[in-house]
Amino acid sequence: MPQGQPSVIPDDGLTTRQRRNRPLVVVHTGVGKGKSTAAFGLALRAWNQGWPIGVFQFVKSAKWKVGEENALRVLGASGEGGSVAWHKMGEGWSWVQRDAQLDNEEKAREGWEQVKRDLAAQTYRLYVLDEFAYPMHWGWVDTDEVVDVLRNRPGTQHVVITGRNAPEKLVDFADLVTDMSKVKHPMDAGQKGQRGIEW
Repeated sequence: MPQGQPSVIPDDGLTTRQRRNRPLVVVHTGVGKGKSTAAFGLALRAWNQGWPIGVFQFVKSAKWKVGEENALRVLGASGEGGSVAWHKMGEGWSWVQRDAQLDNEEKAREGWEQVKRDLAAQTYRLYVLDEFAYPMHWGWVDTDEVVDVLRNRPGTQHVVITGRNAPEKLVDFADLVTDMSKVKHPMDAGQKGQRGIEW
């Protein structure tokens, strides 16, 4: 297994092992495809390490059946790796259509309150806050509060946040940020999403 070498060794008083094992805040943002997919890839790695995983889907409909949910639930129940809990916060809203906005704002805030409770209790080792950048971008959830809660979370809890338009304050605070740009997409040629690729 290749061992990455950091380009900078900070004078922070930590040993290499302590620095390596610090909990991370990861942000996947940008207009390109693959933000959630990459986050679920990290969840697979966490499952393999035996970590308890909490997935919180913001914005996406509770009715959507995504392949990652089924796969991770089966893996979580297998007893071979970590446990997986999947929480759906959306009620049918998508970034294309903004019906029932007030109800969705409330659901997003309720979801964030649950995440805060779980962070305080150290319920999971990896949190996937899928599409959570949107509620912050729209002002449904306060970005300053999110950063403060994440900065002060106890233990070794890793948090991955996905979604377009991640607020600058979150990006500045995060340890790892990937901006996924779009070079080309089948939708540009009029093709709708398809099974096995989008869900």
